Amino acid sequence: MSFNPDSDLSGTIARLFVYPVKSCAGIEVQQALLTDTGLDLDRAWMVVDARGMFLTQRTLPRMALIQPQLKTEEMVLRAPGMLALHVAIDAVEAPATVTVWRDTVPAWDMGAVAAQWFTDFLGQPCRLVRFDPEHQRLSSMEWTGGIEAPNQFADGFPILVASEASMEELNGRMLAAGHAAVRIERFRPNVVLAGVGAHDEDRVDLIRVDGGAEGEVHLQPVKPCARCPIPNIDPATAQSDPAVGDLLRTYRQDKRLDGAITFGMNAIVRQGAGQMLRVGQRIGADLRFD
Repeated sequence: MSFNPDSDLSGTIARLFVYPVKSCAGIEVQQALLTDTGLDLDRAWMVVDARGMFLTQRTLPRMALIQPQLKTEEMVLRAPGMLALHVAIDAVEAPATVTVWRDTVPAWDMGAVAAQWFTDFLGQPCRLVRFDPEHQRLSSMEWTGGIEAPNQFADGFPILVASEASMEELNGRMLAAGHAAVRIERFRPNVVLAGVGAHDEDRVDLIRVDGGAEGEVHLQPVKPCARCPIPNIDPATAQSDPAVGDLLRTYRQDKRLDGAITFGMNAIVRQGAGQMLRVGQRIGADLRFD
């Protein structure tokens, strides 16, 4: 079936990001395999404390400085002052049980060398764990409308969608308030859209991606992304400044989340798992009128 360009909104995929280790730096890619749990290897690994509780930039901003690189058979992690850590993509060491938000799930420990590397860099006892693909961790069915949408170690949903126009709106306000512009990496999106209006991603029912001969990919935005202090953290320096959060508070309070500050939309995969998403692909979407 050919792609139908007749939609309320049309645009393209401008950028794609994968975050292999939860709360560490992302990798910008030109294409990514789409799976039921999001982009391939997105949040497949996570750092936990000695009790198995997940760790993030919220309490350890230095995690922003850990840069992953994905190769064919391994992930290479680099951080300031540290030798590179090589982690096999298809090998694990021992079973573990870990907690991410309210979910306690089975996982796989990546071994003593990885644990020591994270412990040394973050300054507290840590382990690196891999999500157990045999386990199904479902997104909130209250928001998915009863649809079973699995994800790995993401906060709650498989895909985060944002737009270039939303960032331009924020940065216009930042500059007007005397602050420097910031980059979209602070918001940790997976899919960045071009050609749509500011925060149009909030108002669409289904994002259709032109997959060519493979057919359409369907991503359904289901929940506004409530924002914690992480967007205040500069990914390049791990330094935090409240300016971003303070400014968002002036115009991004979302009644759907009882006034929480939101930016971007959490989305689930409705069609197209197993296909590639690529920068430059056309997208179409119809506005939702609640």
